[in-house]
Amino acid sequence: QVQLVESGGGLVQAGGSLRLSCTASGRSISSYVMGWFRQDPGREREFVAGISRSGGSTPYVDSVKGRFTISRDFAKNTVYLQMNSLKAEDTAVYYCAAATSAIVRRSWSQYDYWGQGTQVTVSS
Repeated sequence: QVQLVESGGGLVQAGGSLRLSCTASGRSISSYVMGWFRQDPGREREFVAGISRSGGSTPYVDSVKGRFTISRDFAKNTVYLQMNSLKAEDTAVYYCAAATSAIVRRSWSQYDYWGQGTQVTVSS
């Protein structure tokens, strides 16, 4: 079983950047498909980005393509989400998740482990 802790959220102006971190403990992130999701109050949790176990597949939701980048550091057992050119509509609580599936899934229900979330607020 893996435990996930997110950090790096905060308040930023539109056009700015943030880097979210998801540090895992208990098991190596290499054992999982890793994903980032976000959720606004009253809305369903939305897939943002994912990375396969091999690292060869890194899908993104269309709204963040070209602006966000998912990456990982096995030595630190950490997954990152670099967010550039932030927009007001990116405001949400961002969650890190791990799945035992073979490929990256876009549905939150396919993920087995979750962090507590970190708030990202983009002011316009």
